[in-house]
Amino acid sequence: MHDEKPGVSKSLSQKIGLFLGPVLFLIVILFFDLEPGKPIVTRMAAVAVLMAVWWITDAIPLFATALLPMLLYPLLGILKGKATAPIYINSTIFLFIGGFMIALTMEKWQLHRRIALFIIRLIGGGPTRIVLGFMIAAAFLSMWISNTATAIMMIPIGLAIITQMESKFDVEDTHKFTVGLMLGIAYACSMGGVATLVGTPPNLSFARIFEITFPQAEPIAFGTWFIMGLPLCIVMIIIIWLMLTQIFFRVPAHLTVDRSIVDKEYRELGKIRFEEKVVLAVFFLTAFLWVFRKKLNLGFFAIPGWSQWIPYPDLIDDGTVGLGMAMIMFLIPTRSPDAGSAMIMGPDVIKNIPWNIVLLFGGGFALAKGFQVTGLSALIGNKFAGLAGMSPVLMILFICFGLTFLTELTSNTATTEMILPILASVAFAMKANPLLLMIPATLSASCAFMMPVATPPNAIIFGSGRIKIAEMAKVGIFINIIGILIITCLFYFFGTAIFGIDPGVFPEWAKAMGTGAH
Repeated sequence: MHDEKPGVSKSLSQKIGLFLGPVLFLIVILFFDLEPGKPIVTRMAAVAVLMAVWWITDAIPLFATALLPMLLYPLLGILKGKATAPIYINSTIFLFIGGFMIALTMEKWQLHRRIALFIIRLIGGGPTRIVLGFMIAAAFLSMWISNTATAIMMIPIGLAIITQMESKFDVEDTHKFTVGLMLGIAYACSMGGVATLVGTPPNLSFARIFEITFPQAEPIAFGTWFIMGLPLCIVMIIIIWLMLTQIFFRVPAHLTVDRSIVDKEYRELGKIRFEEKVVLAVFFLTAFLWVFRKKLNLGFFAIPGWSQWIPYPDLIDDGTVGLGMAMIMFLIPTRSPDAGSAMIMGPDVIKNIPWNIVLLFGGGFALAKGFQVTGLSALIGNKFAGLAGMSPVLMILFICFGLTFLTELTSNTATTEMILPILASVAFAMKANPLLLMIPATLSASCAFMMPVATPPNAIIFGSGRIKIAEMAKVGIFINIIGILIITCLFYFFGTAIFGIDPGVFPEWAKAMGTGAH
């Protein structure tokens, strides 16, 4: 799961943003009339501009900006306070909370560390294989737990191997291995999050914003996303690994890795405990129930979902599954004397859930709802009507390019939440399936590889002091461009079949956006 960007000193941009946001807000309200006879559209646009400026410049904490609709919607006559508040808490939020509760319990019992070391031991051999082992472990864990937590856990294991190699060979000799391993960990953390709906906040933001904007469409299910996200993750991991170890940071032939460090770390974990077994069983069962809840259309055949065999299949969603499975761990007692809590999941879990991200989600959902109820979505859509004849592939390529490079400098969650309601309007104007634009944008938001501030894992490996910005930027720009091309091709030729998208057909559920049938 991706988190907000770490606190990076941006005092000048913060000061500019703090001043510029309200100034632009007032200019839009006082001097613009976007739709004559409907001043509410202009007022909504002013709120969107203020939130965009403050989110992009990080003028105040991201979650604080996300609370603005609660204050401004009632004041500006957009929505009542009691109508705005429920937008912040919904089934998507509970999917995030349930997933995070399971992830935090994995971390509590060190199960994530055991899984990582097991994968590295399984794959590791020479230096390039060790890098691959670390990348696979980091990507797998990032599908389910915070990518920040994954990077923080993987870095010390990687540094232990690097330090041992530097003592055996010299620092110059091992530098290429060091950079390749560090970048491999960071990039794999980002790509792992792409594979699942709970892997990174932009994915969940997309699922909910799509539901708000197009209530008549079939909601995005965990399993459907996974069938498309996992192949993308695998392809990108292989390409990134080859680029790091065979092109940019090819390790000298005489370098060898002493695998005893990984073996020693694994031995120190001791025999797998009862609590770890329970968490592992819950984790795998949750993943299974998420993936196979609804019918999975693989293009050439479909796998029926388990929910159709229970009495009320339409009332169950992925949030129900996530919370239900997390609750099990409150019911099973611990057996370890040093457990710290009577049950496998203790009361401490609630204070460790990142509530700032929950509020950030809510702000994005409220923004999307505001676009919809005021008619700002339809207005933006009309402005882009000239794009109706544009090739969908070119449009996808353009969106992927824009989002990838924008999230090098801004929070990927906040950026996604600003852009998705606009892309929904653009798709409506083009008479194209909105998923054609919204899904590639969401995927691209997680593919920022150039700058330390782009993602928390990038910042963490840069903080290790073993890598220069120039080294990250040099390889990152190539991976950014490859990511743009791969997302475009994989989604257009494979994702369209998974999501049942016909690029030449404007679906019935999307037409409702223009009629105001909400």
